[in-house]
Amino acid sequence: MQPDFWNDKRPAGVPLDIDVAEYKSVIEVFERSCKKFADRPAFSNMGVTLTYAELERYSAAFAGYLKAHTDLVPGDRIAVQMPNVLQYPIAVFGALRAGLIVVNTNPLYTAREMRHQFKDCGARALVYLNMFGQKVQEVLPDTDIQYLIEAKMGDLMPAAKGWLVNTLVNKVKKMIPAYSLPQAISFKSALRLGKGQGIKSLNAGLNDIAVLQYTGGTTGLAKGAMLTHGNLVANMQQARACLRQFASDGQPLLREGQEIMIAPLPLYHIYAFTANCMCMMVTGNHNVLITNPRDIGGFIKELKNWRFSALLGLNTLFVALMDHPDFKTLDFSNLKLTNSGGTALVKATAERWAQLTGCRITEGYGLTETSPVACTNPYGNQSRLGTVGLPVPGTTLKVINDEGLEQPLGERGELCIKGPQIMKGYWQKPEATDEVLDAEGWFKSGDIAVIDPDGFVRIVDRKKDMIIVSGFNVYPNEIEDVVMAHPKVANCAVIGVPDERSGEAVKLFVVARETGVSLEELKAYCKENFTAYKVPKHIVLRESLPMTPVGKILRRELRDIA
Repeated sequence: MQPDFWNDKRPAGVPLDIDVAEYKSVIEVFERSCKKFADRPAFSNMGVTLTYAELERYSAAFAGYLKAHTDLVPGDRIAVQMPNVLQYPIAVFGALRAGLIVVNTNPLYTAREMRHQFKDCGARALVYLNMFGQKVQEVLPDTDIQYLIEAKMGDLMPAAKGWLVNTLVNKVKKMIPAYSLPQAISFKSALRLGKGQGIKSLNAGLNDIAVLQYTGGTTGLAKGAMLTHGNLVANMQQARACLRQFASDGQPLLREGQEIMIAPLPLYHIYAFTANCMCMMVTGNHNVLITNPRDIGGFIKELKNWRFSALLGLNTLFVALMDHPDFKTLDFSNLKLTNSGGTALVKATAERWAQLTGCRITEGYGLTETSPVACTNPYGNQSRLGTVGLPVPGTTLKVINDEGLEQPLGERGELCIKGPQIMKGYWQKPEATDEVLDAEGWFKSGDIAVIDPDGFVRIVDRKKDMIIVSGFNVYPNEIEDVVMAHPKVANCAVIGVPDERSGEAVKLFVVARETGVSLEELKAYCKENFTAYKVPKHIVLRESLPMTPVGKILRRELRDIA
């Protein structure tokens, strides 16, 4: 479709395009916002709130440490492996201000997954929370990491409370396995050493890489999507533009410096990174970080402290919240934005949420490679359940058949996306980049979609076998490769099956060797080697797997019997 096809289809107040030159970099967005909204709260977590001015000072100190006390140079990679804690935005924006490329890393990764990512990106520094120190010690010899910065839960709390929290986490709850990393510097010490060093604004350009965001792309091991300053700034502007839709009182939905957004999704995931660290940043709004959203009781207890107006989530989380008896006791009178992404929103979930909260869920669509938002529904009554909405401003779409020919409206085909938010490519993988990104800038999503005559987009299937568990991509090839390394496994195959809570779940079929293998052995092996969302929920032992004459496993037949 031509870009102007969508001109008359977006809600009033939403512009047709964005000004990609409004900001020169993510750094400029950050510094301008910290100056403009200096006294406004930026991030809160565990009873501590940082204003934009404080966030600016802390990040400047962190950048000062990196520049004055290491030999890291602009373009070097620094991995940040933390859950939603205040140290995360400090470290990320500090690293960017020092000219480094941030490598977002899931703190729940296994040692195998950490090794792959750290070796692939060539990270020279790592910021991590101390409860993951044991895994860091295990993988460190196999990486290029020279600098370790270790954070603790109580770092930014008042001294007495911080000591109490750290003691509780370590000695009482015993949440920190024993490890030894004497070369690590504490996060607090890094801030102290960097304070007053003075940093000059870096002349980062829109085409410079800001973040390496790891994804499996369409198949195989995780690849680093190179997201530039321009990609992230553009997607921030696009998301912000959609929030200029007028509310019933004639005002934009997102008001500067007046909104409180609850942030339970991990900031290391590109969905939350763009929403909370970019979109809320540029509008001077307040993010309340939820460190452990799996503790639904604790999560709801924290919600009672805030008159929140926005919440970012996905189907799994919405279901878990609504299933808790205390959820209905919350005050939803200010809630006007509930955004869903990362995995398909179930109709029953959306209807139940609207009934309980009075706020409709707005579903969107995107990928890591699109920074991530490509489409989103209008807000309120204009939202269309069962679709992912319209392309965000400055973005155009088309669907193509297997021969690469564009299909007419209403016909299904592979969804292709073009816009300023499309990644630069995969880190040091030009062939993989060429498979999904053509010379004209069209990105092949791997998803099968239909563009309806009114412009709304429906995702109807996946071209590849990727499984989405609670918004996280799981790739059968990776699971199969690791399971095949088990000495008692002769063959295996992985498919995705529907799951009420997580959207999809991983189902593993195993053919054992003559010695046999038990389900308990397989479960223990998978838990040892995979992050929780990748661990197969269902394991089936079979005598054989359906195959083609040349030995290719027929996953479609497994789906038929699943």
